[in-house]
Amino acid sequence: MPYDISEIQDFLLCQTPDRWIESALKNQSLMLIDHANCEKKAASTALNLIYRYVDKHDLLVKMSKLAREELRHFEQVIAIMKAREVEYVQLSASRYANGMRVGMRTFEPEKLVDTLIIGAFIEARSCERFASLSPHLDDQLKTFYQSLLKSESRHFQDYLKLAKKYASQPLGERITYYAELERSLIEEPDQEFRFHSGPLN
Repeated sequence: MPYDISEIQDFLLCQTPDRWIESALKNQSLMLIDHANCEKKAASTALNLIYRYVDKHDLLVKMSKLAREELRHFEQVIAIMKAREVEYVQLSASRYANGMRVGMRTFEPEKLVDTLIIGAFIEARSCERFASLSPHLDDQLKTFYQSLLKSESRHFQDYLKLAKKYASQPLGERITYYAELERSLIEEPDQEFRFHSGPLN
């Protein structure tokens, strides 16, 4: 039985556009390369939080576990790439992650809270994309992407719980702000295909 991601789907304001899925299926090597990059970046984000907020025990424990999981996923992606003879080349970053940081507050604890909310949206979108893609993929990739749903959903929940824990006021307004921002980044056309890009022009 497929893992239930209804909580993720309710959190996001839009589904992945069909045009993006069509581009992903036509550019599977590029999709795998950028997926590997996403796993590296996710681990790096978690490690940066560990270095920056050494006084927050709950954050240290959850981010340490998250970083290990993301690096394990990275290893799995590059193993698939090697088996398929996909060369790991440098790619420019998509506009998604930087776009999500627009309006990010620069003072604490609000900076941390915004970082955690952004992390929740990135994990939620990754989870939703794995679920959207998997029915269209070959058996190996389908099984792999479906295997990631549970961990990506848990990462989403961890980020959101930590944001609520460290916030000085209810998160509703900030979540709404980032939800609208995230939807625009997913729905607006992009010039280059990436794992978190919008549909191609």
